[in-house]
Amino acid sequence: MKKTIIYFMLAFLIFNPIRTFADVAEGDMIVTLGQNLTEAQKKALLLEMGAPDDVQIVTVTNEEEHQYLGKYVSKSLIGTKAISSSAITIQPKGAGVTVETKNINWVTDEMYINALITAGVKDAKIYITAPITVSGTAALTGIIKAYEISADKTIPEEVKQAANQEMVETAKLGDSIGEENAAALIAKIKEEIAKNKPKNDQELQNIIEQAAKDLNVKLTDEEMQRLIDFFNKLKDLNIDWNQVSDQLNKAKDQISNFLKSEEGQGFLDKLKQFFNWLIDTIKSIFS
Repeated sequence: MKKTIIYFMLAFLIFNPIRTFADVAEGDMIVTLGQNLTEAQKKALLLEMGAPDDVQIVTVTNEEEHQYLGKYVSKSLIGTKAISSSAITIQPKGAGVTVETKNINWVTDEMYINALITAGVKDAKIYITAPITVSGTAALTGIIKAYEISADKTIPEEVKQAANQEMVETAKLGDSIGEENAAALIAKIKEEIAKNKPKNDQELQNIIEQAAKDLNVKLTDEEMQRLIDFFNKLKDLNIDWNQVSDQLNKAKDQISNFLKSEEGQGFLDKLKQFFNWLIDTIKSIFS
């Protein structure tokens, strides 16, 4: 399936007045652009995003990218230029979070969704892109920045750090157990924590082990310890776990929405035809 990205500084607010939350309506778009894009690249990306002429634009700097990623990935992976960009469109209440990417080769849409939900993002359609192929690690900084504007709220610094760490840890895990398995594993662990917050390391390890078993993946001792350390950090933060659970369920619903779509209905019709053929074949054997 087609792959279906967010802290705004006081100085920027002073010198670049923006609309307040009351002015941000369903369907409105906010765009983040890397500071080091050329004017031609900016115009091309805005056109690619389908951004309106008066779209609200947030600039993301390479310094900010290093601020949120420097603890978790090498400087070489972050690079020296901010070019990753994104568009966030406000969706109806209850719509959930969806992500689509272009020219992103390490972080998957599911990894973004997981990290964004941890940061408190909800009901947003997000498009992440770059003029050249990039890892995608820096895009989350811009998305969180934009979301804070659109929702007129400040996401705690430690939560933003945790979201970036989660994205990187999941991507690293994906190199070992596969991208889809890594994203599913993180989501499953968060679901279980939302249901029943572990009281100690052993209970947390039990949750991780069971999630890995359910997905038929094997974790090394180092991977297990990294996950225990990360989720210990996560569960002690001021995170609305009910919202996390709700948004994770909304993300799952994307599969149901596909089945309701024209493409999905075509798939179901073909499946139905196959079973009808199978039943007729079995009947003919015994008739």
